[in-house]
Amino acid sequence: MGVATVFLSLSPANIPAPGSLALESALLLMLGITVMLVANLFLLRRALDPLRRLTDLMRRVDPLRPGQRIPVYGHDGEVADLTQAFNEMIERLEEERRDATGRAVAAQEGERHRIAQELHDEIGQGLTAALLQLEGAMKVAPPELVAKLSGAVESVRGSLEEAREVASRLRPEALDDLGLVSALSALGKRLAAQTGLRIDLELYDGLPSLPPEHEIVVYRVAQEALTNVLRHADATRARVCLDRHAGAVRLRVADDGVGLNGDEPGGGIRGMRERAVLIGADLTIEPGKEGGLAVTLDVPVEAAE
Repeated sequence: MGVATVFLSLSPANIPAPGSLALESALLLMLGITVMLVANLFLLRRALDPLRRLTDLMRRVDPLRPGQRIPVYGHDGEVADLTQAFNEMIERLEEERRDATGRAVAAQEGERHRIAQELHDEIGQGLTAALLQLEGAMKVAPPELVAKLSGAVESVRGSLEEAREVASRLRPEALDDLGLVSALSALGKRLAAQTGLRIDLELYDGLPSLPPEHEIVVYRVAQEALTNVLRHADATRARVCLDRHAGAVRLRVADDGVGLNGDEPGGGIRGMRERAVLIGADLTIEPGKEGGLAVTLDVPVEAAE
């Protein structure tokens, strides 16, 4: 407005008295107003652009995809303070969610370990004792009871194997005893044998050593991804790959099924994202090269080491 005032003061334009307004003067006034409106529009859009970007980020921010921030720039101190406050709020929310998820996952894994231990030590030992007693009774039983005792022996033996299988799913012994590669190999072979799904394993040794809490996250993500393939993908083949890629330990589970097929991600995918956030890993879920989905978990090497 100051520039417009100076320009009009120095210009030769004259505004006639009311009642004698010429067409040329009216056009000049309309031109001046138009120039001022365009200038104000440009300046206001530039001044409010940080607020627009802040609003866009607020609409798309997702606690399960941390790290999204809006740059703090501009000459308006209030807008910069608002942007900085928003970034700090997002950082606090991500930290609080990470802590809450960590406590929940730790409690869940602790409960899994306790139940698996009870299945192995109490129920498993009880079934083993019952199996030995039945086998001993078969040796002294009359012939007409041997067939019935034999059926009972097979039933107890089947229950014992099921208890061991449930305990293994709750807390894989191979993960504690032999490491991540062996645990993933055992998982793939077991699921392939049980379901008939072809599961190709590409598991490379010599990877950076992962902390136990990181190993269990990688194992659970692979387990959940394969479970989703078996339940929803209608696939004939899956591939599990564990190697080192671009400064990270990468787990990739891909299949040739139908993919999401327009459906919203379910609780299993959300659980995988929460576990990835817990250890600072990146989880991406995208269409695979052979159809279906490809689940990729990248654990940074510095986090692993």
